[in-house]
Amino acid sequence: MAFPAEIARKFTEDKIAFVKRMNLKAEVLEPGFVRLRVPLAGNENHIGSMYAGALFTLAEIPGGALFLTSFDASKFYPIVKEMNLRFRRPATGDIVVEAHLGAEEIERLQSEAQANGKAEYVLELQLTDGSGEVVALSRGIYQLRKH
Repeated sequence: MAFPAEIARKFTEDKIAFVKRMNLKAEVLEPGFVRLRVPLAGNENHIGSMYAGALFTLAEIPGGALFLTSFDASKFYPIVKEMNLRFRRPATGDIVVEAHLGAEEIERLQSEAQANGKAEYVLELQLTDGSGEVVALSRGIYQLRKH
């Protein structure tokens, strides 16, 4: 069974020390949908925009957050196999990312991982600023693995 929202929030925001230091916040954690935010404050680079590593982390964490809210953690665990990030413009404010997985896709992945020991899925995400401008595009290949 998936984790309750408050436990998923604690894992998402606090379990990885780097993520906690960057002050990532899980604004929405629901089965099949997450929205995460990282503040510019404390995550600036040498020119005052958001550090590329902070943007990369914000793009990667939704795969784990979706796992916590959507998959049976007693049977499966996630890994990231590949991650790409395309920067489009400097991020000069707080940045948000949303990730979705449909109920049918979640069920398909669990069934496939149960039968084969693993199942891959792709998350293509947009990192946006406060005005809705896309500052970066990401593509992550994740794998759901059977315990």
